[in-house]
Amino acid sequence: MTMPRMNELGQPVGAPVPGWTRRELPQRTPMKGRFCTLEPLALAHADALHAANSLDVDGRNWTYLFDGPFASVDEYREWVAKAMRTDDPLFYAIVNAQGQPVGVGALMRIDPVHGVIEIGHLHFSRSMQRTPIGTEAIYLMLRRAFDELGYRRVEWKCDSLNAPSRAAALRFGFTYEGLFRQAVVYKGRNRDTTWFSIVDAEWPARRAAYEHWLAPANFDADGRQRRKLAASMPRSPNS
Repeated sequence: MTMPRMNELGQPVGAPVPGWTRRELPQRTPMKGRFCTLEPLALAHADALHAANSLDVDGRNWTYLFDGPFASVDEYREWVAKAMRTDDPLFYAIVNAQGQPVGVGALMRIDPVHGVIEIGHLHFSRSMQRTPIGTEAIYLMLRRAFDELGYRRVEWKCDSLNAPSRAAALRFGFTYEGLFRQAVVYKGRNRDTTWFSIVDAEWPARRAAYEHWLAPANFDADGRQRRKLAASMPRSPNS
């Protein structure tokens, strides 16, 4: 166990962060990958996104989100029109290689003073299931936060009862940090919030794991992965 630094008063203090300065806010510019592109959310995405979302016929993808499901495309257009104007959350449409919008994600709770940002408001349609798009979308947002903007910490939070989201956070290389009890009220019910994070010192090894998994050589002729992401992802300190 590493002993903490001590100040001149004999008190333990954190490690220095030399040269730290306020970071920039994320820009409304695309994030381009091989399987998908994240484009700033716009009304032009609304109809195709609503159609993709409609493949979720029982609405289970909306259970743990603050908004939705939407009864009509007009309702969804209204939500997009509102969401696209916010700076935090900053929403992106996830567009597949064929140019079809198939999901939504956001950079949010943006704290440039301390270099902290969250990936959230994720809504991956059924069109994204069993494809590399979701993994690449997370990779692109992490790359923007760490490599382009120089943030120190990226967070992932979810309802503690949302087992798929908890599993996804671990698969994507986030470290479990704890439970915030009675953190949120949404859709008329309580949410205990589970917290995960990746910090900048961990990112190089996790970036390498993503890039190894996303490489063309990792997929066979039918697009099936040869090696799971978990096989390359460094072990979480809390796992």
